[in-house]
Amino acid sequence: MRHRRLPFIAGFLVLPLTLYAVLVLSPYAQAFYLALTDWRGVSARAEFVGADNFARLLDDPQVLGALKNNAVMLLVVPIATVVLALFLAAALSLGRRRGAGVYRVVYFFPQLLSVAVVGVLFQFVYTPNSGLLNGVLNLLGIEGRSWLGDPSLALWAVMAVVVWSAVGFYVVLFCAAMESIPREILEAAAIDGASALTRLIRVVLPLVWENVQVAFIYLGMAALDGFAIVQIMTVGPGGPDNATEVLGLTLYRNAFTYGKFGYASALGVALFFLTLALAVLVLRGSRRDRVEMA
Repeated sequence: MRHRRLPFIAGFLVLPLTLYAVLVLSPYAQAFYLALTDWRGVSARAEFVGADNFARLLDDPQVLGALKNNAVMLLVVPIATVVLALFLAAALSLGRRRGAGVYRVVYFFPQLLSVAVVGVLFQFVYTPNSGLLNGVLNLLGIEGRSWLGDPSLALWAVMAVVVWSAVGFYVVLFCAAMESIPREILEAAAIDGASALTRLIRVVLPLVWENVQVAFIYLGMAALDGFAIVQIMTVGPGGPDNATEVLGLTLYRNAFTYGKFGYASALGVALFFLTLALAVLVLRGSRRDRVEMA
C-alpha cells in the first residue's frame, strides 16, 4: 500500500517543488554566480573574477562602517524589543488587567502601517523645529535636538523607531504563549513566596523560551537589514556622515547607483551567510531542555 502511495504523493510534489526551484533556488544560484563576476548590470557578458569581490569587502571602509552600525543594531534592537514585549505581555496576560484586549490592539497597531508610512511619520516626529518630540521636550523645559542630523544620535533615533514598530507583534506573540501556561503553576509559585518578577524570570520565561528564540532570530534578521527604514528616514540616505549606513543600503547603492552588480551580489551573499550564522548561533547558544507543562 505504501508503494502505491508514492507516485500519488510525488505527483502532488512536482509542481510546488518546481516552483520553489525556479522562484527561490534559482535566484540564489544566480546571485552566488554574479558575486564571482564583475557584471555591471547592462551587459549580457561578465568577466569571472573569482573571490576578488569578497576580498574587496574586507577593505571597503563603507562596508566596514555599515557592518559596525548593523552590529550595534543587532545588539540593541532584539534585546530592547524582547525585554519590552515580555514586560508588556506579562502585564496584560498575568496581571489580569481589565481591557487587556484593547491594549493589545493598541500595541499591535504599528504592524498595520507599512515601513514607508512609519518612516515618513517619524521624520515629522524628529523634525528639529516643529517636530512632536522636540515640542514635548520644550514644554518640559528641555532643549530639543537634531535627532536625525546629529551623527551621535541618528542611529539611536532609527533604532527607537524599529523597536516601536516591532514590539506590538511580539507582545501579541508572548501573550498567546503566556496564556497557554496553566494557572496552577503560577499560583503554586505565588504560594511559595515568589514575587511577580521572580515568577516572570524563573517560571514564565522558561515556558515561553521557544517563542523568545524565534523573536531573537527574526529581530536579528531585521537588524542586519534595516535598509527600508534607513533609506526613508535618514539624510543622504545613510547620513549624517555615514552614521546610519547599513549593509542593505550599501548593497543598494553599489548596485543601482554605481552599477557594480557583481560587487553588490557579493555583499548580498555575505549578508546571507551572516544571517544564516546568526540563526544557527541563536538556536545553538540559547538551546535548553524543553519544559513540559502538565
